[in-house]
Amino acid sequence: MTNGSAPSLLEVHGASLGYGGVPVLRDLSLRVERGQRVAICGPNGAGKTTLFRGLLGSLAPSEGSVERATSRFGYLPQSERLDPLFPLTALELVLQGAISRLSGWRAFSPEDVATAEELLGSLGLGGKGATLLSELSGGQRQRALLARALISSPEVLLLDEPTSGVDKAAAQAVFERVDTLTRERGLAALTVTHHYEQLAGHVDEVWWVSNGKVEVLEAEGFDPAPLLGRGLSDQSTGAAF
Repeated sequence: MTNGSAPSLLEVHGASLGYGGVPVLRDLSLRVERGQRVAICGPNGAGKTTLFRGLLGSLAPSEGSVERATSRFGYLPQSERLDPLFPLTALELVLQGAISRLSGWRAFSPEDVATAEELLGSLGLGGKGATLLSELSGGQRQRALLARALISSPEVLLLDEPTSGVDKAAAQAVFERVDTLTRERGLAALTVTHHYEQLAGHVDEVWWVSNGKVEVLEAEGFDPAPLLGRGLSDQSTGAAF
């Protein structure tokens, strides 16, 4: 669990999140600290994406507040949402994460390019900068997406189903890199997952999203099966969380 006396990066106070005046999640009280690793789990359709949008700031709360002590967020989308046939190289993909640094027609600086190449190398993609996305495996594309999320030196990293469409080894490479960043830089990592068993050794806290609420649970010994079994969501098929 979090330490209430430590400085926080994110604090959610009595917030409701939804669309068109209809709340999906209600009365949220959450806290994210530096170096914290959170798994966001729950039945399909329970509101995990809505929670992500509220934390990122793309969805304003209808009640309560979401307080951010940083504006430095990184986002790792599902690799399945990336069109591998788009004519983009791995290096160009990573540099997309540094676009906010550009002004006018200025090109990326040699420092930006060097940072992108260094990130690719640290994720096992050294020498792959000029490789087209179509020539990378699913796991390699996911690691390139992680490099893109990290090039802006975020303080909060949000990962959306990072194991979707990749093998176990590729998933572990992503989680181990994130673990290193949480230890060495104090990065906070929040991961939405339907495959908690792959993430279990890389989590400090679990947020269980169901029936319009978010329940904060200890990661040690966490098992999603009983939660699904007690029917926390009338939208759950029981097939995934």
